[in-house]
Amino acid sequence: MVRLDKPKTEYLVNITQYREFMPDGNDLSGAAAALLRLQDTYRLDTASIASGKIQGTWTTPQLSAHECFELGRVAYNANDHYHTILWMKESLNRYDAEETKNADFSKATILDYLAWAVYQSGHMKEAQKYTNDLLAIDPEHERAMNNKAFFDYHLAKEEGRMRGDDGDIDEEETDEEQGESKQPKKEPKDAAAEDESTDDFVPERPSDQLAERTAYEALCRGDEDTVAKLNNPRKLKCSYQHYGKPQLFLCPAKEEVVFVRPYLIMYREVLSDLEMSIVKGIAAPRLNRATIQNSVTGKLEYADYRISKSAWLKPGEHGVIQKIRNRVSAYTNLDMETAEDLQVVNYGIGGHYEPHFDFARKEEVNAFKDLGTGNRIATALFYMSDVEAGGATVFPMVGARVIPAKGSAAFWFNLHPNGDGNYDTRHAACPVLAGSKWVSNIWIHEQGQEFRRQCDINRNKY
Repeated sequence: MVRLDKPKTEYLVNITQYREFMPDGNDLSGAAAALLRLQDTYRLDTASIASGKIQGTWTTPQLSAHECFELGRVAYNANDHYHTILWMKESLNRYDAEETKNADFSKATILDYLAWAVYQSGHMKEAQKYTNDLLAIDPEHERAMNNKAFFDYHLAKEEGRMRGDDGDIDEEETDEEQGESKQPKKEPKDAAAEDESTDDFVPERPSDQLAERTAYEALCRGDEDTVAKLNNPRKLKCSYQHYGKPQLFLCPAKEEVVFVRPYLIMYREVLSDLEMSIVKGIAAPRLNRATIQNSVTGKLEYADYRISKSAWLKPGEHGVIQKIRNRVSAYTNLDMETAEDLQVVNYGIGGHYEPHFDFARKEEVNAFKDLGTGNRIATALFYMSDVEAGGATVFPMVGARVIPAKGSAAFWFNLHPNGDGNYDTRHAACPVLAGSKWVSNIWIHEQGQEFRRQCDINRNKY
């Protein structure tokens, strides 16, 4: 007869009931990917991250050797050998320094994955060194023995070529005659690879990224040689404006021109703390992972280049929402009847939105087809929180950079007066390095603007 332990049974029942609300493998992968994204964008040192010391933020708890290993494994499973090497090497360093060892993994496991990642990154000699270190710990490690034979053979052969002869290697011997040493065996798919090959070996970040990404990351960091400097800074000015609107006579718009082409305006102190609190309070329970619109099908779908949560608020849901829309109309002189609902977005640590356009390009014939209101003529972006580190809005094509300021709003036209898209408005939300970033936005469409922003064959009239 089995006696049930009631407290334990109740605990297991509760765990089962709430499992869907607990982190799973996807959450782990997402968190790890976010950390790697921050590491690249802000050029953070691996050891500093693991030590919880990130410049511009507070000190956080240190990562253990096993936690560094798990980060490396996420990179390994994504075939990201560069980050695998960085984090496996850090795991190796911390494993040696830790007095209490984690029973779930061993130094041999780290070395196994590390050697494979180093080999895959094109550094066979360093991979051989780590394989030898592994065999010194576990001489019977089958995969390591096979890999060592492969490395020894090819390195000896290469050394013979450099000497101008084949040394002791038989010139007729083929890779097939090496048997299982032909190629190192891959680690199981759920395993991880590693970091740097000798103590001085530092992997190079892959250079196959687009030039735009380099500019985007540099702008996120605020590198001086990337942020644009205007020839005529006098065009950048601050002023009080009422735009001929009676409702703005007593409380004018605080307008700041922050860039000329594209014409980028910041409206300061647009939203009050109470208004922002109400909007966030309505949106918070409805936040879901943000989507993007497929440029071919026009359908909404998830994408790794946009990581955030969003919710849509209709004008009739609360008086504050309608008040915000009226304010945008007064500031911009645009009709809000065909504008989209207010989108509220929250970016957690590592949350970002890579460079994109708000308007639909000519080849995207299905974009906004269901709305029937034309293209997105303009964007109003509200910042509903300060961000402790990171989270800037950047325009890589022109070198413009906007730092979030709670209560302010950025505004720009996505289309030229002749209806063509303004490609200089390509922009991005930089990853949040510390804190949480709240924004909301309204996309304003062409229909209804015929007499408010008149068309003109001169695309640069405004």
